[in-house]
Amino acid sequence: MERVDRCVVLVDAGYLLGAAASLLAGEPARSRITVDHAALIQGLRERAEADTEQPLLRIYWFDGAPDRVPQPEHRRLRVMPRVTVRLGALTRSDGRWAQKGVDAAMHAELTELARNRACSDVVLVTGDGDLLPGLMSAKEHGVAVHLWAVQAADGDYNQSEDLVAEADERRVLDRAWITKAVRAKETGGICAPQSAPRPEIAAILSAPLPEAALAASAERASEAQAAARAGAPPAPRPESGGTPEPAPAHNHKGVPTPKDLAALRASAGGPAAPVQAQPAPAPSATLRWSSDRGWADRGSLGEPPETASLPTLAQVTTAEQRWADREEDITTVGGDPFEVGQVFARRWMERLPETVHLQKLSTMYPRIPHRIDGELLRYAARFGLLAHKDDQIDEHDRYAIRAGFWREIDITAAADHVPAPE
Repeated sequence: MERVDRCVVLVDAGYLLGAAASLLAGEPARSRITVDHAALIQGLRERAEADTEQPLLRIYWFDGAPDRVPQPEHRRLRVMPRVTVRLGALTRSDGRWAQKGVDAAMHAELTELARNRACSDVVLVTGDGDLLPGLMSAKEHGVAVHLWAVQAADGDYNQSEDLVAEADERRVLDRAWITKAVRAKETGGICAPQSAPRPEIAAILSAPLPEAALAASAERASEAQAAARAGAPPAPRPESGGTPEPAPAHNHKGVPTPKDLAALRASAGGPAAPVQAQPAPAPSATLRWSSDRGWADRGSLGEPPETASLPTLAQVTTAEQRWADREEDITTVGGDPFEVGQVFARRWMERLPETVHLQKLSTMYPRIPHRIDGELLRYAARFGLLAHKDDQIDEHDRYAIRAGFWREIDITAAADHVPAPE
């Protein structure tokens, strides 16, 4: 059988993206980076054809997935030209994710390609020494093996020494090459660009628990203890059917959650506080940011009439539009949290039967109505934003999703001259 002069690229996605995250974000968690998969695949193809001086046959993308079910990034990759996705299992042990079966799949593909003389050159993007037998077998079948490494964050090797020694050619994908398709996620509190039409959204995203309110909370706790020592009736305990004690108000992550805010509001003299020494403070912008019922600055725990009339995206989407949305999600939406919020808002606004709904929503800023907010977060979960988060969307990502939603609302409202709240 005559050997075909063309190249094949085998990518260990766990190694490539984990090493890129270490290089750009300081830790190997893939949740810390955003990947433009189309640009990454194009970059791999161009680099492989230049290094091997052979046309590309195919790029094999090996990755892990829970129960081997393709994730959104895998669905986007497998519809790209010349890309084949092979999935192993992704299991969680001792709080960490681990791939199972990926190395075996890469070894089998490598040896099969070499045995069938399907290519003259193979590019391996991996660091795992378990592929050494497959690499040696490919060489014995007359295939030239090119080993690519991602620049190590500490300047040292991040590949098996034996693997490096056995390869025919070696290259390093440096920071300049990696950053053409991969970038580190922002870790600060500001998720939206600085030129936001409503710059106060930055303060909402980055607001810590208010020091003044925390001080008031501590003062009220002292007053409660003093009242107890003076013979005042103790606060009712949860098991007796009374009001439960408020949870600690501090959140060490830097951004208060709805539960933190509820506890803060209660301990500062809100309706749930056991001692009502002073009237409750006016709700802050941070409190209003939460979309959870009961923690927003509204007098009723039920759905307000102005939000109950707003249709959800599902209610204004036809079956044909739903199919088209899924295709767009797979092929063009990158999965960045801010972008996800924008895409959801754009679809919702385009399909609203009446512009009055958009006017109503604009007056509610920065609170997203509860039903729409829940639908927004469920939509965001399709893009792998739950990965490595114990089935929870990262807190910073949630704020970025909502910031993207409001940015798109602002853009459309300005174009349509919809009045925004002062």
